[in-house]
Amino acid sequence: MNIVVLVKQVPDSGAERELRSDDQTIDRSSANNVLNEMDEYAVEEALKLQEALGGEVTVLTMGPEQAGEAIRKALQMGPDKAVHVLDGALHGSCAVATSKVLAAALRTLNPDLVLAGAESTDGRVQVMPHMIAERLGIAALTGARKLTVDGGTLTVERQTEEGYEVVTAATPAIVSVWDTINEPRYPSLKGIMAAKKKPVQTLSLADLGISPDEVGFAGSTSTVVESTKRPPRQAGTKVTDSGDGGVQLVEFLATERFV
Repeated sequence: MNIVVLVKQVPDSGAERELRSDDQTIDRSSANNVLNEMDEYAVEEALKLQEALGGEVTVLTMGPEQAGEAIRKALQMGPDKAVHVLDGALHGSCAVATSKVLAAALRTLNPDLVLAGAESTDGRVQVMPHMIAERLGIAALTGARKLTVDGGTLTVERQTEEGYEVVTAATPAIVSVWDTINEPRYPSLKGIMAAKKKPVQTLSLADLGISPDEVGFAGSTSTVVESTKRPPRQAGTKVTDSGDGGVQLVEFLATERFV
């Protein structure tokens, strides 16, 4: 089975994140950039399928040169190779433009199965698998907590607030996974050393037949016009009970429209 895993380098969600003042994009130069946590579960699921069914696992990312660090982190877990879409014109691309680029890259790889994390911790829009599936004309099985492959048929348990739904589709297809699907392996010393020698192919927009004006700020359908930092927490309202504390509390809740 030919499996491609989509990965992304993101600012560490546990640290303070800033937007650049010149174009309102994330300031990655001052951030602690890491492999998107949810993507580690997608990589693990790909490796489990490879162990059971054979085949090849390829990591695919789109991002600046420093995104290569996320590629190497993913390769340390065990995938065979990687593809890095790298082009200066990509800066500022929205989700729609990004899906166009990733879909074009996937066409060059011709996968049976595309795996991805259910969301990225920077954007958190959860739309990329759907957009890519639409562009490629394949099924999207999203939010999986369990994935089973039987020949050319995929079956997932799609996690919901009430429980789960069982959804099936034929390959090729794209599946996004939640962190309930498995427990990602830690890279071994052998894996870390081996990752240094694994091939990483670099593709430009020209290689994919995409014009620069179709991506970046010029080709994006949305943009951040301005941003403001969250204001510091203000002091709360203190209710002093002099016999009418309950009344004061209800009046406060009514004012804030809680009751």
